Amino acid sequence: MAVEWRVNWSRAQSYKQQATFILILAWLALTWRPATAANPDEPLPSDAELEQSGAVFGDIEIDNKNVFDKADPKDNKALFRLADRLHVRTRRSVIRHQLLFRSGDPYSRHAIEESARILRADRYFYDATIEPVRYHDGKVDVLVTTRDVWTLDPGFNFGRSGGSNSTGVSLQELNIFGTGSAVGIGHKSAVDRSESSVSFANSHAFGTWTMVSLNYAQLSDGVMKQAVINSPFYSLDTHYAGGVVAQANDQVDHLYDRGNVIDQYHDHAVFAQAYAGWSAGLNNGWVRRWSAGVTYDERRFDPDPNWAGPTLVPQDRRFLYPWIRFDLVQDRYVKLENRDQIGRTEDFSLGTYATARVGWADSAAGSSRSALLFMLAAGRGAVPTENSTVLMTSVFTGRVEDGSLRNGVLDAAIRYYLQQSKNWLFFSTVHAANGWRLDIENQLLLGGDNGLRGYPLRYQDGTGRGIVSVEERYFTDWYPFRLFRVGAAVFADAGRTWGNAPLAAPGLGFLEDAGFGLRFGNARSGFGNVVHVDVAFPLHTQPGIDKVQFLIQTEASF
Repeated sequence: MAVEWRVNWSRAQSYKQQATFILILAWLALTWRPATAANPDEPLPSDAELEQSGAVFGDIEIDNKNVFDKADPKDNKALFRLADRLHVRTRRSVIRHQLLFRSGDPYSRHAIEESARILRADRYFYDATIEPVRYHDGKVDVLVTTRDVWTLDPGFNFGRSGGSNSTGVSLQELNIFGTGSAVGIGHKSAVDRSESSVSFANSHAFGTWTMVSLNYAQLSDGVMKQAVINSPFYSLDTHYAGGVVAQANDQVDHLYDRGNVIDQYHDHAVFAQAYAGWSAGLNNGWVRRWSAGVTYDERRFDPDPNWAGPTLVPQDRRFLYPWIRFDLVQDRYVKLENRDQIGRTEDFSLGTYATARVGWADSAAGSSRSALLFMLAAGRGAVPTENSTVLMTSVFTGRVEDGSLRNGVLDAAIRYYLQQSKNWLFFSTVHAANGWRLDIENQLLLGGDNGLRGYPLRYQDGTGRGIVSVEERYFTDWYPFRLFRVGAAVFADAGRTWGNAPLAAPGLGFLEDAGFGLRFGNARSGFGNVVHVDVAFPLHTQPGIDKVQFLIQTEASF
């Protein structure tokens, strides 16, 4: 770099001015340093070395890519270029706000990895990565790379499971103007009711971690209203949380058995809750969180004049109670691929977690009767071998009235993944639940809508249920129209219910089915991760059961 200085000494008015000018030139010569380009081939120190040396985050560059990659000739098509022009990319400020680090903060690999997990959890991103790219003067520059998905959904929706269809029309936008806000309006018709709804949600309202959600639905049999303001424990090192929720529902509820309605009644529900939480943050790989709140939960039931069959109207109840909650979370995550998604990065929590919540509702304080209400949950993951993963979860809820357990439900599941090759995966799950003195409206159902794919939805009713499913999954490299990732599965299910549920016919014992299907992973849209198209065959045919079940469903996983 050449710098030329020209001085007209004849214009100087005195030696004092000349001396001052010379001093300024000397100061510039001493302080000026030529800019030097970073050497891209120079290796970065390891994360441990950077953290031990006291390095800090430097420049944070954000590369928020559009839906299609114009640098890829297969994506650089006229239709895809038009889609990118119509799509408003997520704003860099929205991405930057979700990072758990700022320029000048001490360098932390943990903050990088958790920030990437937070970004990948957003429905408007297909993927997100964060990597250090340069190290200079004690600073680490990082590159945040995200890939948007198409978030506008104008269209017609169709689904079929258990012999029943659901349809809908909607206009939804998950990321309006790139702000991370979701708005929607739509109408859908399902087996229980039809509804017309409007909704709004933003998980980072006002540039904070506060989630605001508003929902209103006009139902064919009532109305639903909901408002939520919540500032959660958004990271493992978050110290404070709090929120409020209010919801009111008025609708007709149904009880099912053998795929048919066996009872129905009006259900008027009002729920409100406020809480505050505190945590010391991440300490030696563990997080301990304490929360306290108050809940109002009222249910009122009335006979439905349009129902001519036998009826058991549930008992009205109202609980107003303070509660306290404790959460224990272990920091242990892994990144995997081709497990529950097709060709996407999946974050699995393998750490131990445990939750305990207990509250007391007193009849003297406005509750319809005194009760101890509780919730206990626990789970953990494991990697028995290099290619296998096991996830275990359990939850126990209920209340104690007059010394006896009521509406108690113990629910537990085990999921097992065995990666056989890049494209092949064996998957199995065992899921069981048992109930004690269940409220009438709380059914434990088994059918085509919850795992027994060869049978009608809500086919078996009991006080307990269990199901085992096995699948051989195939993840193809087929990428039709650069829009869908394609997979396939061969599966078998076996399950049963037990116990004598009110108004339900005696159980049929174990029911089995087998089938096959295709999976379409939506690689360019934030609506519905995997579309299932299945053909299932019940192995124990009964009157009223089709010998072949066709299912089309949008699911969160493979």
